[in-house]
Amino acid sequence: MPKILILRFSSIGDIVLTTPVIRCIKQQVPGAEVHFCTKQGFKGMLESNPYVDKVHVLQSSLKELVQGLQAENFDYVVDLHNNLRTRIIKFRLGKPSRSFNKLNYEKWLMVNFKRNRLPNMHIVERYLEAATALGVKDDGLGLDYFIPAKDEVALEALPEPFRRGYVAFAIGAQHYTKRLPTERIIELCEHLNTPVVLLGGKEDNAAGEQIAALFHTQEQAGSTIVYNACGKYNLNQSASLVRQAEQIVSHDTGLMHIAAAFSKDIISVWGNTIPEFGMYPFRTKFQVLEVQGLSCRPCSKIGYSKCPQGHFKCMRAISFDDLAV
Repeated sequence: MPKILILRFSSIGDIVLTTPVIRCIKQQVPGAEVHFCTKQGFKGMLESNPYVDKVHVLQSSLKELVQGLQAENFDYVVDLHNNLRTRIIKFRLGKPSRSFNKLNYEKWLMVNFKRNRLPNMHIVERYLEAATALGVKDDGLGLDYFIPAKDEVALEALPEPFRRGYVAFAIGAQHYTKRLPTERIIELCEHLNTPVVLLGGKEDNAAGEQIAALFHTQEQAGSTIVYNACGKYNLNQSASLVRQAEQIVSHDTGLMHIAAAFSKDIISVWGNTIPEFGMYPFRTKFQVLEVQGLSCRPCSKIGYSKCPQGHFKCMRAISFDDLAV
């Protein structure tokens, strides 16, 4: 029975994007025992995945993690992170392995010189390429996300006007330049003309309260009402609300990929990053909101705490007029 280790330490979206690799290895490699190594904070995303036999976590000591992995005696390592720590792990394990191509040079060309040498392929396809030596092929089934029964959120837990249907708006983002300014989130909510549930972490709660306070508290036909759920639910519970939503609005962030795992219709909002980096919603219906043709965009392959140019046109100049809601 081949024992296979998959490495991906972070983050939410990236780990969701590895799920086709997990599934394909488990289903296509006869007798495969699939282990996944990640950070402690992301363990809960993998424990309910039926294609993962064991989760290993990086806590404080890389040495202790390596020792635990060595004891497993893996046959093959699939590196879907490809950074210094995963290279150390592969070296110490001394097992056959393959890493996915991060396209760092191509991204550098795009960010610094706006020369597009990026392949026309999704990052999931590049992840899957790292497993081809195992005989794995894309099964065409998209992403997975498994919610434990204890984290399923009943619609009855929401205020009454939201129980008959809502749009979920994931207002958070890891970096400032990947997030609409609060006043623009308000403007976008106004265009939705439907009940809206705001999703995000505790750090998004203040913005969520500000947004919700500006809308009517009583349901009116054809108008927006807003419920602020930011910080009220854990990740799996937020995923449950995403799964039950009629449509999703999201920045380039983890909940967008969770929505894709549930084959949701997604309005995908892009600021300083671009879909061409290969992390747009995977195999689901989506529309992109972005400002094309800005000479400064993309300014980073990840994001910044503020706009390097000061004008933040990539988010402030997005038009909401052609939304398909």
